[in-house]
Amino acid sequence: MKNQVISKWLKIGAFSVGAMMVIGLVNSQQSAEKSSTDIQAMTETEASFKSIFDGKTLAGWEGDPVYWSVKDGAITGEITPETLLKANTFLIWQDGQPGDFELKAEFKISESGNSGINYRSEMVEDVPFALKGYQADIDGKNNYTGQNYEERKRATLAYRGQKTKITSQPDGVGVREFVEKNAWKGLNLEKEIGDRAELGALIKAGEWNSIHIVAKGNVLKHYVNGKLMSEVHDEDSKNRMESGYLGVQVHVGPPMKVQYKDVMLKQ
Repeated sequence: MKNQVISKWLKIGAFSVGAMMVIGLVNSQQSAEKSSTDIQAMTETEASFKSIFDGKTLAGWEGDPVYWSVKDGAITGEITPETLLKANTFLIWQDGQPGDFELKAEFKISESGNSGINYRSEMVEDVPFALKGYQADIDGKNNYTGQNYEERKRATLAYRGQKTKITSQPDGVGVREFVEKNAWKGLNLEKEIGDRAELGALIKAGEWNSIHIVAKGNVLKHYVNGKLMSEVHDEDSKNRMESGYLGVQVHVGPPMKVQYKDVMLKQ
């Protein structure tokens, strides 16, 4: 009887080990398949982005050569003591006016620098290489990086750490009349999406950082280093833009330097 019991338990134990090995193999296979699927999805997603800067020249872009060049494989905007600006100037992409899109890039800016990436923007009459429109703000002192600022129009639409809804000005009121303290009066805070200082601490001063702009319909999201910094729901049908020029900025101010590389666009 004792030998039969031992034999019985040995068989059960062997079965259990075998079952565990089968389950382990199945889980391993499923994990490998999921990993392969995830990698394939990531590869397909990245493949849908197109480089719009060749890393060597400014082909496909237009701007004032006094301020724009390519250095160390990056678009470089620079102000020197001899070339101080009287108006903000842009390097403008010439191969389309994106509507719904995603843009990814790396940026680095000096401490005194003030820049940004404009999109769905219009050309400014009588001012060479000037744009007005939405901007993913970037500055060296890290006060504004990640916010949504509309150049030459409605000013601040969302500060860093905010999700906002934008509404129109009353009939008969001009655009600039509805701006107060450099912000649009129709800025309605919907939600705090993060602490402004904590989000700012994620940005590396004087080093390369990533920026990701997602514009879909009237929803505009700015990410820096993978973190959502601001989100705008633009319900201002009088003033919002559905498509327009794309460009990078050098802002009026002291000598500065800003660089952009790995500029990728998906439409």
